[in-house]
Amino acid sequence: MTEVKKIAVIAGDGIGPEVVAEAIKVMKRTEELFGLKFEFEHGLFGGVAIDEKGTPLPQETLEICKRADAVLLGAVGGPKWDNNSKELRPETGLLGIRKELGLFSNLRPAVVFDCLKDASTLKPEVLEGTDLIVVRELTGGIYFGEKFRREGAYGEEAVDTCVYNVTEVERIVRQAFEVAQKRRKKLASVDKANVLETSRLWRETVNRIAPDYPDVEVEHVLVDNCAMQLLRRPSSFDVIVTENMFGDILSDEAAMLTGSIGMLSSASLGEGSFGLYEPVHGSAPDIAGQGVANPIATILSVALMYRLTFGYGEAADAIERAVKQVLDAGNRTGDIATDRAQALSTTEMGDLIANALEGAAVQA
Repeated sequence: MTEVKKIAVIAGDGIGPEVVAEAIKVMKRTEELFGLKFEFEHGLFGGVAIDEKGTPLPQETLEICKRADAVLLGAVGGPKWDNNSKELRPETGLLGIRKELGLFSNLRPAVVFDCLKDASTLKPEVLEGTDLIVVRELTGGIYFGEKFRREGAYGEEAVDTCVYNVTEVERIVRQAFEVAQKRRKKLASVDKANVLETSRLWRETVNRIAPDYPDVEVEHVLVDNCAMQLLRRPSSFDVIVTENMFGDILSDEAAMLTGSIGMLSSASLGEGSFGLYEPVHGSAPDIAGQGVANPIATILSVALMYRLTFGYGEAADAIERAVKQVLDAGNRTGDIATDRAQALSTTEMGDLIANALEGAAVQA
């Protein structure tokens, strides 16, 4: 008998509920086609949780996540909560849930579909062959360091401290090496070792453990140079590993190589198979409720979930093939459409992908 997998569903704010609904539609279709079984439990998170529960991360939502085998997250935040205190900002909930669930690694693939090369601002010949993944450290660095203000010689000063220890660096770098071993065996470690002491520790740690992975080619790249090379020669990258803030910035840059941030999935992982899966894009409050959001990033996040947490490789492959087939047929949501008048709605795109799964499953 197929084991029932428990999925914590956190739709969040803005377009989050809209894109998550399409991802669940696809998951239910894979239940029928592959004999999978899921149990969904929903929880409040982010701005909507602040409004209803007075906190971005209610304890009951955290308990739902801890009972689950994986978490499917939509998006959080919006201008409504931008002026809240730190404790009552949706983004604080994101940092909190990563810490509470032990999620120290964020994997963000960036793959350029041939049929979408024209959607990117880069020349098609520059994009040719681009297929990379950014492995970002999630629980350390300047986002989690001590923050305070003080009086200085020129008035008020603000201080953010960046701290990393060897254990934090080693576990994320080892994971990146393991990811590279399953891909093209190339690892670019990104730092700012010419300026920052944390980066010098990072580079020393990479060099110390690199001999454990002799089949992987390692390259050290300064973060500013990496940002430039992502635009100049993106296809030369395979796996990029870097610290929290650098990874936050570079993964968004890499996302735009594909033509739309609405195409990019992500996985946040810890020890073991548990993971939190979400689209890279934000809550897009300007289009929320209009039914025009692109659900592909969230649907591809489900494919990552199947592959990384559950080992459902055939179902993951079928989802990715279904997305490719739908795009190759010329179907587009507004963010990637050349003719907005013919753009599909969120639910129309979800329906097409769900319906394409049967043919994609046969190809498995």
